[in-house]
Parts: sequence; structure tokens; C-alpha cells
Amino acid sequence: MTPAARLAAAIEILDYWLESGGLIDRILVDWGRARRFAGSRDRAAVADLVYGVLRRRRSLLWPLGLEETGRSLVLGRVLAEGAAPETLFTGEGHAPPPLTAAETRALAALRPLSEAPAPVRLDWPDALWPEALASLGAETEANLAALRERAPPDLRANLLKATREEAREALREDGIETEPLAICATALRAPEGAKILASRAYQEGLAEMQDAGSQAAAAASLPRPGESLLDYCAGGGGKSLALAALMEGEGRIFAHDVAPRRMAEIPERAERAGARIALRPDLRGLEGRMDHVFVDAPCSGSGSWRRDPEAKWRMTPDKLAEVSRLQLRILEEALRFLRPGGRLSYVTCSLFQTENQRVAEALLARRPDLRALPAGPEEDPRGWSLRPSASATDGFYLARFAYG
Repeated sequence: MTPAARLAAAIEILDYWLESGGLIDRILVDWGRARRFAGSRDRAAVADLVYGVLRRRRSLLWPLGLEETGRSLVLGRVLAEGAAPETLFTGEGHAPPPLTAAETRALAALRPLSEAPAPVRLDWPDALWPEALASLGAETEANLAALRERAPPDLRANLLKATREEAREALREDGIETEPLAICATALRAPEGAKILASRAYQEGLAEMQDAGSQAAAAASLPRPGESLLDYCAGGGGKSLALAALMEGEGRIFAHDVAPRRMAEIPERAERAGARIALRPDLRGLEGRMDHVFVDAPCSGSGSWRRDPEAKWRMTPDKLAEVSRLQLRILEEALRFLRPGGRLSYVTCSLFQTENQRVAEALLARRPDLRALPAGPEEDPRGWSLRPSASATDGFYLARFAYG
């Protein structure tokens, strides 16, 4: 596909998304299956275009002042990248049709983005602007700007099989030069486009794909070798694997998820990593036995919206309140599995106080048998927040509690 043909494909996909309200991941998969002529590189390029537009949906549209369509969004993307729209919107071959009179007028009278309201400049929903200001304060603009960028590929050196330097060397042998990150002793950052999954380091379990912030959150929960730990919302098991390595392969890790199918890949991943993780769809018999319960709770995902920009446009204050109620309920359920003297770790990939500090405060108010423990480098009993603008990672929150 030519660059112009990829633009036309992105327009088609975005129009369907706007009209149908369907999930963009599913729409992209269906588009690729229906167009066998598009190779893997073309599909990846089109997906990058679509996600790039969704990250900057409002700021791309503002200068043009046009009605929101797939075409106007992609036109805004072309303009933002400094390309000449008339050279790509030609109608030749599989290129988008030539510019209309209305589009030509809009291009001749562009509105300065500097004059746009802050939520437009920062590609943020108006309804969530008060929550962003309340949660991020003076750091609001820097953090929302960070969420408009594509997430870099991070890896976790698997200390069960290699030191970080040994993992780096194995990656280097496959032509992947990585940068060690200060945020976490296991974190490595690879260049864009690195073929990580084909590398020996990945295939032999020396390194695992994982955001550096996610690694830091797992490490900050302070898992201890030899303990019994329950990963209560395990999902695909990324943090289960990180916790297993931090526990030096000693102790017992149980992985649970309310939707067991999400854990389907954990056994294969654990085998590759040399980790022992027991899947427990049914938790009967574990009540009151765990030293540590780790709850990576369902959340808005606002700290990782650079990876899932569509979620930003689906979230509302009502949904946010509903999620925070769910989080509190999950935490109270998880407490059933702690022994007296055990520890609870509460983690979200959210930037919002509604899901973070407010939930932690509500839990302490409901449960006098809990006390807050220091969290993070500053040992703050109110919890530790990791911000994208400061760390160049996803945003995370961690609160720790002692039980009984």
C-alpha cells in the first residue's frame, strides 16, 4: 500500500468507528481479515495511523474547524506532520479523493491551536477536565501531553534467569540495543520497531515485555521471598511474573481472575520465565492464609491511555464513580484471604484521585482492622503515584496496608 492508500484505509476505519461505536481493536482486526492484500507492515502502519489520530483527536480537528469525520481527522494528522495534503488527497489509485472546496477554505484559514481551550489542546474530554485538575494540579498539562505520545517498548529483565546486564547482552546479540532505566532495577527500554518477540532473550525467558512503570509498581509492593502471595486480579499475568522474580522463585504465588480465560497464557509464560504460578479460578481453601494479597484492580486505565486512547473517549464521570465503587468492593473481598499480620497492596494504572487516594481512604474508613503502610520511594502512607510526565512510563498508583 502507498502512503496515500494507508490514509484512505485509516479514513474508512475511523468513519466506521465514529458511526458504529464499536471497539477500535475489533474494527482493525476485521478490516485486516477482509483485506488480504494488506500485508503485516501495511496493517501495522494503518493501525499506527488510527491510534495516532485517537491520541490527538481534538487537537487535530481544531485548526480546520470541520465536522468530525474520519477524513477530517486524517487530514488534520497530515497537516500536523507537515505534509502537503494536496499531494496525498489526489483520488489517484487508492488515495483519498481530492480536497473539497470546504477543505481548501479550511486549510486557507487555519485556527491557531494556541487559541483552543486547554482540553482541546491536550486532547482531553471536557467532562473529565475537572477530575484531571483535581488529581494532577500544576502537573496537569505535562501529564496529559505525555499521554498524547506513543508508548515506547519496555522490557523487564527476568532475574530468575539473568541479571539486567545479561539480558541486555542477549538482546544486543540480536541487534537490539536497550537502555537501562533508573526507575526500576529490572527495566530496559528498546528502540521503536525492535523485533523483541523474535529475540533469543525473549524466547528463552531472559526478558519479558512490560512497561517500566508496571515493573516499578510491582517492586514497590515489596514482595518477600518465601511468602504466600495471591495476585487477585491477575489478568494475563504480567505482574504475577514480575512478583515471582522479585520473590526469587521462593514461596507460593496464586493467580486469580474473575474471568479465568484472561489467565490462559500464564502457564506458557511462566514456563518460559522459569516461574511457578498456580492458577486458582476457585479460591476456596485460601481464606485467611495469604501473607500478601496484590490487587491490580480494574480501573479507568487513564495512566495508560497512550496505549489505549479509545478508552479516553469512552470514560465519563458516572463510569468513573462506578469503577471506584467496584474497586472498593474488590478490596474488601480480597481481604478475606489475608492472614492476621498480612499485607494488602492496591494498584491501579490510573491518574485519578477518585480511583486512587479516595478509594484507599474509603477502605481505611470502613476497615478499622487495617492500617496504612508507607509506599514508594518517599514512604508516603497515603500511597505512591507514578506520573507519565516524570517517569516516561504509564501512570500508576500504589497503596499498601497491614491487616490485623
